[in-house]
Amino acid sequence: MTQATEPRDKAETELAAAAASFEDISPEAASGYAAKEEVRARKYMVSTANPLATKAGLAMIERGGSAIDAAIAAQLVLGLVEPQSSGIGGGAFLLYWDAQKDNLQVFDGRETAPSSIEPDQFIANGRPLSYWEAVNNGGSVGVPGVLRAMELAHGRHGRLPWAELFEPALQLAQEGFAVTPRLHLMISKSRGLAENAKAGGYFFDSQGRPWPVGHVLRNPALADTLNRIATEGADAFYQGAIAKDIVAAVRSHPQPGALSVADLNNYRALQREAVCGPYRVYVVCGAPPPSSGGVGLIQMMGILEAFPLQDVKPDSVEAIHLFSEAGRLVFADRDFYLADPDFVDVPVDALIDPAYLRMRAELIRPEMSMGVAIPGDPVGRRATLGSDEALEIPSTTHISIVDKEGNVVSMTSSVESAFGSKIMVRGFLLNNQLTDFSLLSADEHGRPIANRVEPGKRPRSTMSPTIVFYQGKPLFVIGSPGGSAILNYVAQAVIGVLDWGLSPQEAVSQPHFGSRNKETELEAGSVLVRHVKTLESMGHEVQVEEFTSGLQGIYISPEGLVGAADPRREGTTEGR
Repeated sequence: MTQATEPRDKAETELAAAAASFEDISPEAASGYAAKEEVRARKYMVSTANPLATKAGLAMIERGGSAIDAAIAAQLVLGLVEPQSSGIGGGAFLLYWDAQKDNLQVFDGRETAPSSIEPDQFIANGRPLSYWEAVNNGGSVGVPGVLRAMELAHGRHGRLPWAELFEPALQLAQEGFAVTPRLHLMISKSRGLAENAKAGGYFFDSQGRPWPVGHVLRNPALADTLNRIATEGADAFYQGAIAKDIVAAVRSHPQPGALSVADLNNYRALQREAVCGPYRVYVVCGAPPPSSGGVGLIQMMGILEAFPLQDVKPDSVEAIHLFSEAGRLVFADRDFYLADPDFVDVPVDALIDPAYLRMRAELIRPEMSMGVAIPGDPVGRRATLGSDEALEIPSTTHISIVDKEGNVVSMTSSVESAFGSKIMVRGFLLNNQLTDFSLLSADEHGRPIANRVEPGKRPRSTMSPTIVFYQGKPLFVIGSPGGSAILNYVAQAVIGVLDWGLSPQEAVSQPHFGSRNKETELEAGSVLVRHVKTLESMGHEVQVEEFTSGLQGIYISPEGLVGAADPRREGTTEGR
């Protein structure tokens, strides 16, 4: 058995250290909460990563707003009270189900690379930068996209005035909010946050100590920024003084980036078609590339459909084995094929074709692990591409909403690692999403990597906002933070509800397991650890880790709505 503190090689050492510093905090210490109870409502529901954000979203619905209005208000609050995870300096993917038109849409607010970025952005002296060098770096900042995505969605589906959606976040920024246990710990463990003068002055006291739990933290700089955006629209962020300040902060960093005012001026959010696939009697839908979440989840479900999971106990060796082996196959394909479809021909239809997934499922042996899976070759391109391993460390958030009319939002947003690049501008932090690109442009054989750095390109993500449908109507709305492990978290929750008959709260609370085509990962401190020796006898290399998922889910039944919030974080669910 391998502990999380005993990684396998230098690259894994850096990634493990980063994870330990940022997100691998015990659930009890990080959230201050014990087990959570499910929440029931008849008409509408909001589930977010922070109680203040949940209340902001609920208030918008109660004012007559739509699910989109509620999501925007909640996200703006999250950027203030949970700055380690998301904010206006980051990006997002948003799924929206229009109940009146029976129509599913995806709004892509993923960051883009600067127009003058070089392919060797993360190479120095012929070698990839270390994790810390790449993240705490002006060159890691992509053009933020979340505001443009929310603006686009609001223009098509919002009901309340744009400025009204900013009121909860504005009030909290001006009057202050209490530092939570998780925020305090994340500040304490963040490497490099205090080194940025503006971030250090905001998150630490005059003695350089993180603000204690309960300290009322005010952010007048962000209040001014939000007020401008509320009044003038997202253009106030992407043009003029704010845009100039963002560029100045990136370019004056000790490791400057290539971001320009023109890059901000030219950013566009995109509306895309959701990617959907069958699972037993259900249909699972998610975000398409450049997210790998939707394709990966459909692949996972399609592979596992070959097995009678309903007859398997959720915490059994068999469940861990099947789920982990499926994960190896999915991540092998993900690391090979998935990238920005505006730059790379991503064979989405071939990757989620049920016949292809049945063929992949046949590679799973019930008695022995396959070890490391190789990518499939559904379109005859395996010899022409290289596989990559981008630095994708978890710090993200998720929102699930159902409004009075049955419209649904599943939205995942992120600044990438905890506190992003640590660069603070006008009260908000800038992302480090460009580290989601492969640090190398080609593999050791010179084959181009699909997820390589290119000007204007969107880095691959694993954000997995998901809606499960039954008989053409939404049944389960789910998503999570967690870096590349998001895919496993969401898939396990979906299987928990659909196959294992768990309640939504039981599904998001179950101990985590899976593989990202490396070790078989088991959640530390859980009942799963008892299976280590048996799994090792089956050829699994086992790693026991702390997992800090943040699943936020809503189950839609004829009797009403049932909401659930992950006990590992501070999230809440409320409804009426």
